[in-house]
Amino acid sequence: MSIQQGNIKIPGSDGEAFRDSVGTMDDTGKRKWVFPRKPKGKFTNYRDYTSYVLLALFFGIPFLKINNNPFLLINLIDRKFFILGQSFYLQDFFILALGAVISVIFVMLFTVVFGRIFCGWLCPQTVFMEMVFRKIEYWIEGDRNKQMKLARQSWDSEKIRKRLLKWSVFFMTSVIISHFMFMYIVGYENIFKIIQEGPVEHPLHFTAMLSFSLVFYFVFAWLREQVCTLICPYGRLQGVLIDKQTINVYYDTKRGEGRAKWRNGEDRKSLGKGDCIDCGQCVVVCPTGIDIRNGQQLECVNCTACIDACDEVMVKVGLPTGLVRYATEAEIETGKKLGITSRMLITTIFLGLLIGFLGYLLNDRGSMEAKFIKPAGSTFFVRDGKIINNFTYTFLNKTNEKKVITIKVTHPNHAEIISSGPSKITLKGDQILKGSISIAFPENEIKSAKQNITFVVLDDKNEVLDTFETTFEGPFKLTL
Repeated sequence: MSIQQGNIKIPGSDGEAFRDSVGTMDDTGKRKWVFPRKPKGKFTNYRDYTSYVLLALFFGIPFLKINNNPFLLINLIDRKFFILGQSFYLQDFFILALGAVISVIFVMLFTVVFGRIFCGWLCPQTVFMEMVFRKIEYWIEGDRNKQMKLARQSWDSEKIRKRLLKWSVFFMTSVIISHFMFMYIVGYENIFKIIQEGPVEHPLHFTAMLSFSLVFYFVFAWLREQVCTLICPYGRLQGVLIDKQTINVYYDTKRGEGRAKWRNGEDRKSLGKGDCIDCGQCVVVCPTGIDIRNGQQLECVNCTACIDACDEVMVKVGLPTGLVRYATEAEIETGKKLGITSRMLITTIFLGLLIGFLGYLLNDRGSMEAKFIKPAGSTFFVRDGKIINNFTYTFLNKTNEKKVITIKVTHPNHAEIISSGPSKITLKGDQILKGSISIAFPENEIKSAKQNITFVVLDDKNEVLDTFETTFEGPFKLTL
């Protein structure tokens, strides 16, 4: 008998086919709540370990510093960006834009070969939902059957107590996540300062953090798997990125069909029965409510819970494991075992090269950036037989160390600096310094109205930090 409560429909034990009764929506478009059973097994353990590492990184990175710089900080408000301890400025935007493009290419190529592994193993939505909020839910309300029973019963003292406790813990967890997320924007020092000084001193910050906390709470307490099945654009791309050579979680139809209930002592092969005993365990553990036996579906996030559930049943009935496994559609059709293909190797090498190229750009930004620009509307003037041009300079020290620099002109040879300022300029770490400089050039050696001039910035060890080419203006000369 199927159990109905509101918009919740749960498969019962009357032989109702799972393939016709699961999913997150019914025929009218109303939501059906998913109660996944707590998974266990080899892949679940691997995912747990992976999630522990990812959560440790999420909660630990805001406190990491390299050379007294944040390991990662994306402060859009103050335009401060730190990646791997290196400071980035608007001048480096092209590197960040290229990094975003490379990331998109990486995701697409990775998905073409390795499928939706990111969704099931690395996606923040999955990690927080399955490894944080779902575990809290199991701790308070129990496993699948107890949750279904609680959903069916009236609002008595037990249900009110458990729901209020769960919702309170969910909200507090959302508050903690939002605070750590803001640490990646303004830094942990500012977050602790805002918390200490209170909402009266920082009403906008507290409003923003409360708003994000409510969003997180809504996503993980109610929206849940619908983020993956209805909202996430990456999930919608699967239909065009996946082909028969893509690795995904598959049900081996040739081995499993026709499915039939298990009977002790029978010869299933001689009776024309497949290895699938139609227990439905691969369905009840699915966090998106699908039946993997229906084939590859966009709702599948490759979380491997169905693999562990099926393997557990196969071991109990004495059949080979791997009825549900990581495979390609071509492997299922041909029966050939999955191995390392040339496509995997080529794609992996190409992805490695892309990452290496981005790493090279990040490491080759230079420690100093210098610009010499003529002020708008300015021109040359003549004094003591020399043509003089004024330039405004901007120096950006991209390091944490103090730098003592010297400006020289290497081309043309007879150009000289006549500014009255100090010959050596000191810049603090991450400092932007602006000033002006005058360059003189013998009038009788001017060959054209505009000629190239090269500025060189040297450090105190006489090593070149940066060069900048611009034009030097002089009087127009008519030559015959």
